[in-house]
Amino acid sequence: MRTLEIHVKPNARASRLIEPADAGAPWRAELKAPPVDGKANEELIRVVAEHFDVPRSNVALTPGAGARRKRVRIVER
Repeated sequence: MRTLEIHVKPNARASRLIEPADAGAPWRAELKAPPVDGKANEELIRVVAEHFDVPRSNVALTPGAGARRKRVRIVER
């Protein structure tokens, strides 16, 4: 299991996950989806699952899903 801290920027031009340059710094996620009705959270789960090549069901947001800085738990194969 792996836990990432991710700073989320909704309403971006394209969705992508950016690995931090410094160890210990948060990842960054730029998401096309707006932060309305959980759409940005759904997009974040999709982008993280694609990046780590795991099913979406293996990616979960920990409490605090309404904040811009999120913790994401990934269960890798």
